[in-house]
Amino acid sequence: MDTATHVVMGFAIGGLATLDPVVAETTVNTQSVLVAAIIGSQIPDIDTFLKLKNNAVYIRNHRGITHSLPAVLLWSILVAFFVNLIFPGSSLTHLWIWSLVAVSLHVFVDIFNAYGTQALRPLSSKWVALGMINTFDPYIFGIHIIGIVIWLFGGNPGVTFLVMYVIIALYYVLRYIMQQMVKSAVLKTVPDADKIIIASTMYFNQWRIAVTTKDHFYVGRAYRRSVTIFDKFKRIPVPDTDLIQAAKKDKNISAFLSFSPVYRWEVKKYDDYTEVRFIDLRYRSNGHYPFVAIVKLTDDLEVITSYTGWVYSEEKLRKKLRVATD
Repeated sequence: MDTATHVVMGFAIGGLATLDPVVAETTVNTQSVLVAAIIGSQIPDIDTFLKLKNNAVYIRNHRGITHSLPAVLLWSILVAFFVNLIFPGSSLTHLWIWSLVAVSLHVFVDIFNAYGTQALRPLSSKWVALGMINTFDPYIFGIHIIGIVIWLFGGNPGVTFLVMYVIIALYYVLRYIMQQMVKSAVLKTVPDADKIIIASTMYFNQWRIAVTTKDHFYVGRAYRRSVTIFDKFKRIPVPDTDLIQAAKKDKNISAFLSFSPVYRWEVKKYDDYTEVRFIDLRYRSNGHYPFVAIVKLTDDLEVITSYTGWVYSEEKLRKKLRVATD
């Protein structure tokens, strides 16, 4: 989920924690657990700072090891000890319990959007991305805001957020049912589908679709049970040539391929260089595919420049490549 949603989730978990008698019995425990919940709800995304280094490192690692099973335990312990230093006399055990709840919930909800996480590491490095919930879901965010407002106006925070999370759990069930209905509609449109990726959008009834068959890729949208296919691409296996192998060794291409589950590729020959481009098919927007990886190589297969990330026009992509070259 986005940062704002994780923040309000931290407040909600801090309020929910007041159902714990030990947390509710003293002000220091109530306040310290609230702080721990807010920090715990954010700390797995500390890897966002990797973006300051470069996109390749960020894409390869964001929501990776920081969202893994060992990291969940480590973060909760670190948060509990850190907050305990700020609030002497607070219950370290209950700080750890609610820090663990906050960190675990952060990782858990991230599984349900299209970006996903490597939450199963070290058991598996596979990206788990269920695509049921948008990165920012206005309904989930809005329900949290309502709960916080009720708390501010004197409502019982424990009961308020317990009811809120029951409602949100039912909302997740509803989104799963809706996604399965869309999947059935896609199978009627593309009956020979081998793989179907269905991702939610900001709009309740609209879904992004990327379908793989034996011979083609299909990209479209669904509105309720109505499926519209916008693009159809011939599925051509990536060739095992020296050019492609050289391209795959580039850090930006390598990062893209480690993350993207469905993409097409292009090779264009120019006078002074050859350009290899990989295009993620999950994020079509206004006829454009903004998530790409591109590398320019000399005839001797030396990398001139490369880039991976989000670009919404060819002009901006060329500018980023020029900056990378400089």
